[in-house]
Amino acid sequence: MLIGAILALTWLILLLRYPAKALPLSLAAVFGVGLIALWVLWEERGVERRFARLDVQLNYTPENCPADRPLAIRVRNGGDATLRDFAWQVQAFRPGDTINLAQPSYDHPRYLGPAELQPGAQWQDCLPLPPIRQGYRAQSLEFRAANLRGKFVD
Repeated sequence: MLIGAILALTWLILLLRYPAKALPLSLAAVFGVGLIALWVLWEERGVERRFARLDVQLNYTPENCPADRPLAIRVRNGGDATLRDFAWQVQAFRPGDTINLAQPSYDHPRYLGPAELQPGAQWQDCLPLPPIRQGYRAQSLEFRAANLRGKFVD
């Protein structure tokens, strides 16, 4: 923070003392930083669009899955790029509610998907339940995938 303040103060002094030289350089620097910011935002929106085309469904189905992994997941890649290193976290909600009932745990690992999911392909598996707050039963909750992470490769 101190270094940033010193740099800003130095730039202001140079701008006031030598405006003919410092102003064009400052404008060029601002333009360059603006271009970099636009490029980063454009890339991020592209990744968000690709994750929006990803269909992730979580259902509590102990009759179709092993007892230690009763949460069924189905992931369909509806995009045009291959998804690699897919990871997510599971959240639990009462129907119609917005309070996450899955207990956050720093030592609880993220869920990992397939190493690679081709465009149009589907993957399904059974997962263990996340730790749920006391007083709630898994069969009465809705489960959602959150904090999706992964790399899309063209």
